[in-house]
Amino acid sequence: MFEGLTAKLQNTFSKLQKKGTLTEADVDAALRDIRLTLLEADANFHVVREFVGRVRQRSIGEDILRGLNPAQQVVKVVNDELVELLGGGSEKPFAFSSQPPTVIMLVGLQGTGKTTTAGKLAVWARKERKNPLLVATDIHRPAAIEQLRQVGKSAGVPVFDMGQKTSPADTARAAMSHARSNSLDTVIIDTAGRLHVDTEMMEEIRAVKEAVSPHETLLVVDAMTGQDAVNAATAFDKAVDLTGTILTKLDGDARGGAVLSIRHVTGKPVKFVGVGEKLDAFEFFYPDRMASRILGMGDVLSLIEKAESAISEEQALEMERKLRSNQFGFDDFLEQLQQIKQLGPLDQILEMIPGLSPKKGMKLAVDEDALRHTEAIIYSMTPQERRDPGMLNGSRRRRIAIGSGMSVQDVNRLLNQFRQMKKMVRQLGGGKRLPKGFQMPMG
Repeated sequence: MFEGLTAKLQNTFSKLQKKGTLTEADVDAALRDIRLTLLEADANFHVVREFVGRVRQRSIGEDILRGLNPAQQVVKVVNDELVELLGGGSEKPFAFSSQPPTVIMLVGLQGTGKTTTAGKLAVWARKERKNPLLVATDIHRPAAIEQLRQVGKSAGVPVFDMGQKTSPADTARAAMSHARSNSLDTVIIDTAGRLHVDTEMMEEIRAVKEAVSPHETLLVVDAMTGQDAVNAATAFDKAVDLTGTILTKLDGDARGGAVLSIRHVTGKPVKFVGVGEKLDAFEFFYPDRMASRILGMGDVLSLIEKAESAISEEQALEMERKLRSNQFGFDDFLEQLQQIKQLGPLDQILEMIPGLSPKKGMKLAVDEDALRHTEAIIYSMTPQERRDPGMLNGSRRRRIAIGSGMSVQDVNRLLNQFRQMKKMVRQLGGGKRLPKGFQMPMG
């Protein structure tokens, strides 16, 4: 996520931190680098100018330039202003209506991932213990209704449509009646998009909005389009009065311009972000956490939330019991691997850990194949061997290596890691609790 932007900002901060003291000229030089970096990320020119101006105003002062570790204080100013630019605060950006159904209307240009985002919203709503309904009102794009049906099927959520001959506004009205009759408390309306903003599309969206009075009118924008996303947001906000935006494809090669500019230009908050292709790759947008990730400082809170969603308290306690009683076998280790994979792509997980963000000129090297290779080795063991790894002699290891398509050295390496992990647990000492989600080292 934003590897280029993060690496360049970290390089600028590194130059500052090499200086024992800072002068006004040092700060101005750093701000020139920051300005250029943000413009290269396709951030809005006016947003960049105002941002750099605020940072300079706060950084050029005796308290900072003559204080202890002035470089760190300048970095803190940049972080604070970046949080403010992205929206400020850290409260959850979405609340359901006290009088259901909560109605969410999604709008946007074609190709931004609007239909998939509707499915992601539905999956998220189910996690919030809601009963969502997806509504198909795109009667223009071929197979649009069928696409939403397939998304709904994957999400396990019902889809309401009235075919391509009924107007979107009439379909939306009928969907509201259907939702109330079937105790469906969250209605997510997928509207039609176009390749560009046009009057006909805006009129159609306005008609749908007047028909159902949505609680949220959210614009879905592709984070990889940079300044174009901001221009689209401005046009849609003027036409239908947005309540917020959803940024998609943040897991791709997004330069960061849309994220940095859209809140400031429109005055409307970013509510959610899409961080992958799967329907559960969907997160709240927290300005303070996003600023921390952009600056390469990690995002521990989001990492903890991911771990807690993948690993229940009961699972953690049972794993601890097995580890302490020496009953932990490869079946349990396999379960740990599955939990790690539930957290998401490893490169995204590592970026949340402070100190592991990409440096200039490099990207995080994560071998996703390593997990699959480990699984292959374990699956090539017999049930008895998984329960009792101590019985794995030379001939058994050769058989496992052949069965998994790996080498005997790979099998030995995994067994050594396994033994080291169990030894480390014993050395923790009695009475100490293992951390929730404790994972065996991967290598």
